[in-house]
Amino acid sequence: MNAVLQSAVRPAAAVDSARLGRLAVASLHAELALAPKPGLVTPFDSGSHHDMDAGMFLRSLFALRHYFTAVACIGAAGADFDALRRCGIAAEIAMLRATAGVNTHRGAVFSLGLLVAAAAACRSRLDHAATGEQVCQEVRRWSAELANAPLDANSPGQRARARHGVQGVREQAAAGYPLLREVALPVLRHALASGLPREAAMCQALMQLVACVDDLNLLHRGGADGLRWAQRQAHGFLDGGGAFVPGWQARLHGIGERFVARRLSPGGSADLLACAWFLLHQEDA
Repeated sequence: MNAVLQSAVRPAAAVDSARLGRLAVASLHAELALAPKPGLVTPFDSGSHHDMDAGMFLRSLFALRHYFTAVACIGAAGADFDALRRCGIAAEIAMLRATAGVNTHRGAVFSLGLLVAAAAACRSRLDHAATGEQVCQEVRRWSAELANAPLDANSPGQRARARHGVQGVREQAAAGYPLLREVALPVLRHALASGLPREAAMCQALMQLVACVDDLNLLHRGGADGLRWAQRQAHGFLDGGGAFVPGWQARLHGIGERFVARRLSPGGSADLLACAWFLLHQEDA
């Protein structure tokens, strides 16, 4: 972060930015630590990923530790979208260097980065923390820039998006993240208010996301049939009581074994879960 931008951030906002940056990293770590998670990397196994493990994810998070504080400062200072984009590109380069070219957190660099910047912008304007829903809506301030930002047409996610005609994270961001506002946040709030522990509440929210998200990772790995199959598995888990009934861990572990057998991984849903966890906890940070 350059000296001009640094001087534009009030001391209190700088403290807030550091706090938001730490919370963003903690939210990604909470998602990584969560288990069982169908097809996804956990501290205990690599799910459907032959080229990733928890150690690689931790190296990636270490490489990104300053990025989220930097984008919070950018948001608090009211800098333009191009500053956010340049910061995100630099963070992605650092991530790929730490992982020897493996994409561990590209989706989080984009979505969580935008949400951290939006949370800081809200705090700077309101002089207090905004609700998670307000932070999502704040991202819409960059809708025009998001629509015109270049895309990597050769990335697996963008190829799947074009092939299947579904929305990607850019469209979700421009719309103010309706999946976070209308699905993930309400499910998390309800689960935690009902007394579920963190692990159960997060798994409940993850499976609700898998059930309704056109997850580009699932489309890339399994096509439309793979996506529909994964959504049916999630609906079955939820219809059977989800994480609210005894034995849910064993049921979810069994679903995970079937995901691995098909090499499916709902990485887009996992990114949204980490974003939702951040949005919920920034309200009190």
